[in-house]
Amino acid sequence: MVKVLNKESFKERVHDIEDSKGEWNFKGDKPCIIDFYADWCQPCKMLAPILEDIAKEYDGKIDVYKVNTESEQELSASFGIRSIPSLLFVPMGASPQMAAGMLDKKALKSVITDVLKIK
Repeated sequence: MVKVLNKESFKERVHDIEDSKGEWNFKGDKPCIIDFYADWCQPCKMLAPILEDIAKEYDGKIDVYKVNTESEQELSASFGIRSIPSLLFVPMGASPQMAAGMLDKKALKSVITDVLKIK
């Protein structure tokens, strides 16, 4: 299941943007995908069911989160979100990577394999 994050839950589950001292410190126990979206965004609406499928298919292997860019502007700004959807792929023990724009399921699975190192 895709979980919606606000600033506080992001700080608890992913990364404390206020206390990072410029260093990435991932707090999760498995890789994750974070979808920066808006309710009015048509590509975001198209991506939502794909992310739900990915969350079910990789249940227990990765976490899938969503951040509403309208209600979480400070969080979105901290990652330089300028277009939506934007996806942040967070592997274990490595720096996160951002992808802007709509990705189909095949492309998402490729990134999961290549970036998140999940088979």
